[in-house]
Amino acid sequence: MKSILVVDDDQHMRSALKEAIARMGYGVVPAGDPFDALQKLEETSVSMIVTDMKMPGMDGVAFIKEARKKVGSLPILVITGFATVENAVDAMKEGACEYLMKPFSFDTLTKTIESVMTNASHGGREVVTNNEGMKKLIHLAHDVALSDITVLILGESGTGKELLAGYIHKTSRRSKKPLIAVNCAAIPDNLLESELFGYEKGAFTGALERKTGKFELAHGGTILLDEIGEMSYTLQAKLLRVLQEREIDRVGGKQPVPVDVRVIATTNRDLQKEIKEGRFREDLFYRLSVFPLQLLPLRERPEDIMLLSEHFAKKFSIQLNKSMSGFTKEAEELLVKRQWKGNIRELENAIHRSVLIARSDLIKADDFMLKDKPDPCNSGSGSLKGMEMDLILKTLEETNGNKTKAAKLLGVSVRTIRNKLHEYGKNFPTA
Repeated sequence: MKSILVVDDDQHMRSALKEAIARMGYGVVPAGDPFDALQKLEETSVSMIVTDMKMPGMDGVAFIKEARKKVGSLPILVITGFATVENAVDAMKEGACEYLMKPFSFDTLTKTIESVMTNASHGGREVVTNNEGMKKLIHLAHDVALSDITVLILGESGTGKELLAGYIHKTSRRSKKPLIAVNCAAIPDNLLESELFGYEKGAFTGALERKTGKFELAHGGTILLDEIGEMSYTLQAKLLRVLQEREIDRVGGKQPVPVDVRVIATTNRDLQKEIKEGRFREDLFYRLSVFPLQLLPLRERPEDIMLLSEHFAKKFSIQLNKSMSGFTKEAEELLVKRQWKGNIRELENAIHRSVLIARSDLIKADDFMLKDKPDPCNSGSGSLKGMEMDLILKTLEETNGNKTKAAKLLGVSVRTIRNKLHEYGKNFPTA
């Protein structure tokens, strides 16, 4: 079980954080002050640190500096009040991954911790391959990492685009500074601008304090613009200016703010096609694709299927405290013959399930819970897929094309709505 170190001198806040994090399924190592926390870092292995900013004897920034000496690039989440926002930015420059403003909800805490842990895993996971094409790609990624050149990573969903971006950051001269990831598909269009560039106090109703955007938080480090093809056309123009001028404009700001950021973008879309259809700016494409890297789908890397399967089996055996010695012959044949349309992510999930339910030290074909025949739910005019499409389109009609409202009504993300429309070949106009 992964553990999180919680550092806060307020006993009530420390207890609340401990309870909330424990409910997420993580172990908790509590510390009442930074000195106690530094001692526990020497005695205990943790996967993340959650720390308050304002504490007696040593503030959050000083604590992060000392913690970095002991644990290197361990992800750190900073909790701060309105009075210490500037210190929170300083903490980000020292290597904190994210910060939360008090007061915050349990839901916000949960989403932030999961996001930080996910981004940390992208930067720390190993690139596993025996494929010559992939080896050449890794060498190229290593070479480009030594410069500050903008990189565009292309590839199908599940091929490891975020992993490669993390590798480039970890190999670069910016590795000791933050890698800040922004999922352009998961954030509604009307919020993405302020998320990227921040906003000034009073910029709009509800802007009670200044918010520092992701570009400023990534200053000195790297910003990962995940699924850049999902960004609205209007916002693309503003991003283009940032890439050209190396400065951002906060929403409601009076003057530009210089930023020193290395940009890596990813997409699973054909941006040339998006340009022809008027959904992506050609000038932005050329700014982003200074050094393009194309990841191969798993079906073009057959020699990696068993290598990755064994890697994941070992990983999940350790996590689940199980002793697995390998795969049966039938299991190996099933793995190698399968198309893996979901690529490495689908394979990883299948191995995770198999390790979880395996009743012997050898993983069997039945343990994967995979279907070899076409899924009846995904074919035919009266299929579940067709019903799903009808429901999405009907909901969009009711919301006048507002994807954010439609996603909320359907209980899914905006990214899911967009991906489904793309899958169905529908171009539903947005009001």
